[in-house]
Amino acid sequence: MLSKAGLFEFLDESSQKYPEALASIEPGIGSITYHKLSAITSRLRDLLFHLGIRRGDRVGIYLHKSIDSLGAIFGILKSGAAYVPVDPTAPAARNAYILNDCAVKAIIVEKEFLEGLKTELEQVGATPHFIVLEKTGAGNYLQAAVENFPEAFQVVDNVHPDANDLAYILYTSGSTGKPKGVMLTHRAAISFVDWCSEVFDPQASDRFSSHAPFHFDLSILDIYVPIKHGAAVVLVSEEIGKDPVRLAPLISENKITIWYSTPSILSFLAQFGKMEKYDYSSLRTVLFAGEVFPIKHLQRLKNLLPAPAYFNLYGPTETNVCTYYPIPTEIPVERTIPFPIGVACSHYRIKVLDEMGQEVAKGTEGELCGTSPGMMEGYWNLPERTANAFWIDDNGEKWYKTGDIVVEEADGVYTYISRRDRMVKKRGYRVELGEIESGLYKHPAVKEAAVIATQDDEQGVKTIAFLSCKEDEKPSLVQLKRFCTENLPQYMIPDIIKFLEVLPKTSTDKINYQELKRMVS
Repeated sequence: MLSKAGLFEFLDESSQKYPEALASIEPGIGSITYHKLSAITSRLRDLLFHLGIRRGDRVGIYLHKSIDSLGAIFGILKSGAAYVPVDPTAPAARNAYILNDCAVKAIIVEKEFLEGLKTELEQVGATPHFIVLEKTGAGNYLQAAVENFPEAFQVVDNVHPDANDLAYILYTSGSTGKPKGVMLTHRAAISFVDWCSEVFDPQASDRFSSHAPFHFDLSILDIYVPIKHGAAVVLVSEEIGKDPVRLAPLISENKITIWYSTPSILSFLAQFGKMEKYDYSSLRTVLFAGEVFPIKHLQRLKNLLPAPAYFNLYGPTETNVCTYYPIPTEIPVERTIPFPIGVACSHYRIKVLDEMGQEVAKGTEGELCGTSPGMMEGYWNLPERTANAFWIDDNGEKWYKTGDIVVEEADGVYTYISRRDRMVKKRGYRVELGEIESGLYKHPAVKEAAVIATQDDEQGVKTIAFLSCKEDEKPSLVQLKRFCTENLPQYMIPDIIKFLEVLPKTSTDKINYQELKRMVS
């Protein structure tokens, strides 16, 4: 049974229990109490109602990550609408496409983005209302925008949603080149938050990192789990979040107790954050998700931070987290392969299916599919893609097809093998590009590795490896080829190896494979 019907109820309840406790901290900028955050979000709700926003509508958020954008989320939810956050670092054209695609009726936007956004929206005839913030910081600018609105508006009640009402739409990269909107309901989010509460035992005294941008699915844990329990959300800005030299002291100085990010950020922290200089005695839990954590970087992090409990969380945006794996206290020195993605979360059921939709035996590779109150409703305005995303069983139940190839071991633990769409056939062999990457990561000088495949008239498929290395340990091409010969089957040795100072990343800090492909096209 879900703990709430609407996500905003977590804030209202905590503001009653802990009115003067800090709800959110913006390091170096300011903080806000639960009482004040609830009050600001309620006035935003009133303004949205005045502008004609009703239950089931969509409202866009085009703001830098801040207490202001956090407040925007809860004000929208209180109005009965779903929020649609966009990446403030992305081009205005992409953000305008997203906001127009889901027909937002209003957009809460920072002044610096307004003109570019208006220009793009005017080209498609979109005319949403704009609530303009001069800047962002500590919630002051959201409060000012609401208080200084030129028209008077009345106080209204929170709009209590049905559990199946949309809470938010998160846009992810689409195979067609256009972003697609993943629709998540209050039920989906709350079932996940309740599972987190069950497993991680959050306390009002906790301080959660909020490293992920709000348009990324990792933010759901960052926002709602601490707010549910009266804990503090420590917001990490876009700039500091990618700079391990500044991020390492921020974690220490703000006494963060629960950390959550992609493995690449934790890898950078371990390698370049000079973490041995700081006190991390407050940190009790480290969560990571979104990509495979190379074992050598995880081992290094655990050597620097041995005290916290570590968890590998797995799941695409469409499911949020559906499996998890507690990392052992001790990692054997000889281990070179990543840890499994673990067992099904209590609010999920998992099947592993072959290409014909038949369940496979344990120990056999297949596609991981899941069903849960926590999975998406579908893709916004893409009925065909939505239909193709699900497998319907004999009882008419929908199972989301993740596209990830896994093996269920004898003990019920799932091991990730590869993405279905990152498999190529070379010289008659089925080659997983991720397996080549794992081999390259074994080289002590390799910091990051990414492998793509391109069509080749002579070979059929050509594999290209992109590497970033430690500055003082960059190997020669001859040395790397010799290393590959010793660590990979002949058919897996990359045809081309290219060195980059830093591999390109998406806005959610994952390796941008599409950009790498463009670099060689």
